[in-house]
Amino acid sequence: MGKSLEEVNQSVATDGKRKGFRKVLAFLGPAYLISVGYMDPGNWATDLAGGSQFGYTLVWVLLMSNLMALLLQSLSARLGIVTQRDLAQASRETYSPFINYILYFLAEIAIAACDLAEVLGMAIGINLLTGLPLIYGVLITVLDTFLLLFLINKGIRKMEAFIIALVLIIGFSFVFELFFAQPEMGKVLAGLIPSLPNEAALYIAIGIIGATVMPHNLYLHSSLVQTRKFDRSKEGIKQALKYNFIDSTIALNLAFFVNAAILILAAAIFHRNGLFQVAEIQDAYQLLAPILGNKWAPILFAVALIAAGQSSTITGTLAGQIIMEGYLNLRIQPWVRRIITRIIAIVPAVLVILIYGESATGKMLIFSQVILSLQLGFAIIPLIHFVSDKSKMKGFHISRVTQIISWIIAIIIVSLNAKLVFDEIKGSLQASSNSMFLWLTVVPLAIGFLILLLYIVFKPILAKVKNKIHNHLPHNINLNFEQSESYSKKKIAVSVDFSFADEKAINSALELGGKAAHYTLIHVVETVGAMIYGGNTDDHESTIDEKLLMEYQEMLLSKGYKVAIQLGFGKPTKAISKIVNEGDFDILVMGTHGHTGFKDLLFGTTVDKVRHEIHIPLFLVKN
Repeated sequence: MGKSLEEVNQSVATDGKRKGFRKVLAFLGPAYLISVGYMDPGNWATDLAGGSQFGYTLVWVLLMSNLMALLLQSLSARLGIVTQRDLAQASRETYSPFINYILYFLAEIAIAACDLAEVLGMAIGINLLTGLPLIYGVLITVLDTFLLLFLINKGIRKMEAFIIALVLIIGFSFVFELFFAQPEMGKVLAGLIPSLPNEAALYIAIGIIGATVMPHNLYLHSSLVQTRKFDRSKEGIKQALKYNFIDSTIALNLAFFVNAAILILAAAIFHRNGLFQVAEIQDAYQLLAPILGNKWAPILFAVALIAAGQSSTITGTLAGQIIMEGYLNLRIQPWVRRIITRIIAIVPAVLVILIYGESATGKMLIFSQVILSLQLGFAIIPLIHFVSDKSKMKGFHISRVTQIISWIIAIIIVSLNAKLVFDEIKGSLQASSNSMFLWLTVVPLAIGFLILLLYIVFKPILAKVKNKIHNHLPHNINLNFEQSESYSKKKIAVSVDFSFADEKAINSALELGGKAAHYTLIHVVETVGAMIYGGNTDDHESTIDEKLLMEYQEMLLSKGYKVAIQLGFGKPTKAISKIVNEGDFDILVMGTHGHTGFKDLLFGTTVDKVRHEIHIPLFLVKN
């Protein structure tokens, strides 16, 4: 499989840096690109609503959301650092092509929804700052696609520096905003104590949590950490994990500060003055100057909004490239990919503004967050499965305690997002004059998503059970063959597939050659990755198959036989024939795999093709 974001993969060297601050500095950067997703315009609406309605009461929700995000982003970074795969690539290697197409489609919709929020946020900022009509602001956002292309051609460090500069602009803007607003620090600290005044507060809290962890950030982080080139030894990987965790902690705490600042600003300015229903970004902007009596407050607010939209849209477009390349293994020109992503976001924004007017932008922002909520579980759950897998993580899997905490967080986030989606569907059914259409379209779609989510949850668990059964197969083989004084075959190839047919195949081979012969056990990996990448594949099934083949070898070596192993990749007919013809063998022994029905027909075809391709006798052992 190709490298994630190949144009910048391992482009930042860290090996030459000494320990200490300079070493940490070499790893700092990826998490800042991630952090902008936690302070994007989509989060502003929930923060403004929470602060204006309930004052400082919900600050604790932001803190809890930040801790959840920190754990999930650290898991994403761990996956990328250890396996050198991003989340989309890991999913492609684990699930069937059909499931992967669905996951890709959902991820692409989520990217478009996220980009829609960034486009609208930046356009609103331009409108507030310059008075330019919103639709022109939306069209201007096309230009940042070329800015992204320019930055990535200059190298990932230049892009990281640009994003960090935008983050600092957002941060400094809100430092001054808070200085103007003069919040009550005692009440801010009291807001860190969990409490929910009423059901409306619960709904806002769900919205804040639902808007915090974004699916595209999990794909993005697992790719961006691979831009660092470091020693791939055990100690080197441990060091990379530590420094990336430091990077994530600093960056996400900055994101927490920005979100908390928006909520505290809304509490100090609007809630304190009895304005409890300020949730629209435009309303907040218009009210800042008259309440604070300062012309700089709304200007800084608009500047921060533009910076948030610009930075978020750059990272969102990068995530789109990662998802397309990871799930589909489809590489197109980066500028084409970025233009497509931007057009997908701009077209619905332009249409809604033209049809419903600028007042509909707030509803569009909320709608984009609901779409993101739908996709979230399909990113979090596979991620937890992958980083818990001992084989995939090569000893760097997460601990049992971390697994339990991760699953609790996943259940909380997915449940809260499911509630948001359920409430949205319920409200639409009650308000719609044509509810039958929704029952025939939206409701079945939601049920389909639920079924897919359950599949994603249980598929890796069932696969582990299956692998455990396979792992015991070599020890169950009963080597019982007739001793003979003379053997005619000295170099014997044996095709195995880890079924019960292997027992007869191996015993028959041993009868032909005895302990004087040299045996080569051949197994072919038939995954999609193996068929495309051949010996370069490094998926989960290849690792397991190689391990099982080595167990066969060790068992036979312990009994005094001379045994080598050979792993093939792709179609069995071609792979087996190639290995046999390139080797110096006297005979090939094959079992009948023990399959019936359709699989037996397939295997029969395999035997027939191998028989015509190889240049030595084939000894077929019927089960």
